[in-house]
Amino acid sequence: MLDFFSIFGKGGIVLWCFQSTGHIFTPSVNALIRTVILQERGGGSNSFDHESLTLKYKLDNEFDLVFVVAFQKILQLSYVDKLLDDVQLEFRDLYRQQLQGLRPGLEFRRPFERVLAAAEEWGRRQDNQPRQMRSFEQSHKSKKTVSSMIERPHEQKNQKTGKAGKRNKEQEQEKEAAVKESPPPTPAAPASPRNGSGAGELDEETMALNRMRLAQRLGSPNASKKKAAADKQKSPKAKKTGKAPTQWDLGGTNKDVASLERTKDKDGVRQDTYDSKLVGQMVGGIKDLEVDSSDDDDEQDEERQVRLARTKESGLLSMFKGLVGNKSLSRETMQPALDKMCDLLIAKNVAADIAKKLCESVATKLDGKVIGTFEGVASVVKTTLTESLMQILSPRRRVDILRDALESQRKGRPFVMTFCGVNGVGKSTNLAKICFWLIENDLRVLVAACDTFRAGAVEQLRTHVRHLNNLHPAERHNGREMVQLYEKGYGKDAAGIAMEAINFAREARLDVVLVDTAGRMQDNEPLMRALAKLIKVNDPDLVLFVGEALVGNEAVDQLVKFNQAMADYSAAEHPHLIDGIVLTKFDTIDDKVGAAISMTYITGQPIVFVGTGQTYTDLKSLNAKAVVHALMK
Repeated sequence: MLDFFSIFGKGGIVLWCFQSTGHIFTPSVNALIRTVILQERGGGSNSFDHESLTLKYKLDNEFDLVFVVAFQKILQLSYVDKLLDDVQLEFRDLYRQQLQGLRPGLEFRRPFERVLAAAEEWGRRQDNQPRQMRSFEQSHKSKKTVSSMIERPHEQKNQKTGKAGKRNKEQEQEKEAAVKESPPPTPAAPASPRNGSGAGELDEETMALNRMRLAQRLGSPNASKKKAAADKQKSPKAKKTGKAPTQWDLGGTNKDVASLERTKDKDGVRQDTYDSKLVGQMVGGIKDLEVDSSDDDDEQDEERQVRLARTKESGLLSMFKGLVGNKSLSRETMQPALDKMCDLLIAKNVAADIAKKLCESVATKLDGKVIGTFEGVASVVKTTLTESLMQILSPRRRVDILRDALESQRKGRPFVMTFCGVNGVGKSTNLAKICFWLIENDLRVLVAACDTFRAGAVEQLRTHVRHLNNLHPAERHNGREMVQLYEKGYGKDAAGIAMEAINFAREARLDVVLVDTAGRMQDNEPLMRALAKLIKVNDPDLVLFVGEALVGNEAVDQLVKFNQAMADYSAAEHPHLIDGIVLTKFDTIDDKVGAAISMTYITGQPIVFVGTGQTYTDLKSLNAKAVVHALMK
């Protein structure tokens, strides 16, 4: 039984509403609008679960309408999709004139009850009919053969030539067959230019075939290639000398080891040298990330063509626009452009499932939309997909770490940030970059060494802290030490060390605590339980997932399982999940920036920082426009 049905415009005006229970559906509908419709995260599925309800929706892009139906999640109603389609058609037919003005309060109760009764009767018939399994011949798998999966470049080339190319090829094959089957000419018979039937004379057709055979023997294009290849094999060729291998001394003398130590001067005293140019370059905000694109010329040509088309349309062609009318988009007309866009996204390192969901979301958004006659389908699809990508990368909430840290400072407690991720993604390195940015903004930082598993993790943080204090010595900050390290060695409980570090920072009046955790694979249950325990016990202000820009489909699996583990192992009613993303190694991927889309799409959380290099100043903020531009080229 249906609990709720509503028809409203995309501008928020409710045109008609049906409700059979006293339950309040406003929070569920608002969650559907915020999470799915506005963010375009449907991915081809028109179903959305919220608390104990299941909501299904359908978009009417011609009149900008949304049809929403709600029912209890435990019910299995097979007729809901048919009901949405029938109600949409009935409502459009009845109020086509009124829909252009979007007048609320339309009377639709009786038509709705009639359509609902018909849909319920159809559902009962479907449920009563025994369902037969499809045979193997009816499945898509039966149509896949070994020969169909083998790529044949010459056949693809022939398909591109069209029907004319196929016809010419068939004619050539017939001629070659005729040449092979024809008898060889008699050498003693003189050639006569006239047609004759007597003995020793050849007709014109036979002469033409003989000429063709002679041309194939002497003047074939492959003959010269074969001859050149044979001459090349006979000719003496100088032997190429490769690069000589490097000879390493296997003795490992102490002299060679000492030459690798670069932190000591000639007297053997340790010197912590640093580049003074790094100081004072990151005060305030972080510079936006700019992604280079190699197709700037193509973009300029495209913009020039767009301007030319607009000029023509506004001039001579605009007078015909009202005569030829508009055209409505359908999935069949959009499918070639959607397939091309999907392949482009996958090639740019977007996860395959997410690329398909994005294209399906664009198809749902444009299905039935009326466009101008002089607008191309491909350009409309590309523009809509670009807008969807911009929406995904734009943060849904404010992320201002400096402001939040100052607010925590005013309340007398430190601002706590926890870094988590898989092994080798650069958690400690990017933690040091963020620490440098914080002390550049005059915030005192405590680094909690909670990676008690990996050998050398504490020493790595100790080295970063020493270098950061050299860059910002206490003399420049009124005798205050800007960065401190809290560590208890290896093999200890990470959650306990983090709690002690936070208490120490509160007593020492430090501003920010950066918690470094051990790298762990998303399938390692003991380590994921330990991470969930650390987050639950200490309740940090910000949980940042550190991920590589090099990964594609793996990013989806990592984020999903990290969030799932935090929710499952925390045993809390409202578990603390990932709040933001730090995207590392972004300078190694050129324009294959799809990992940013995959990670943001999965979690719905923003990319807070982007790591691009090896120095402390190589920390950027994500420029959504530059990323989308590189993605769509």
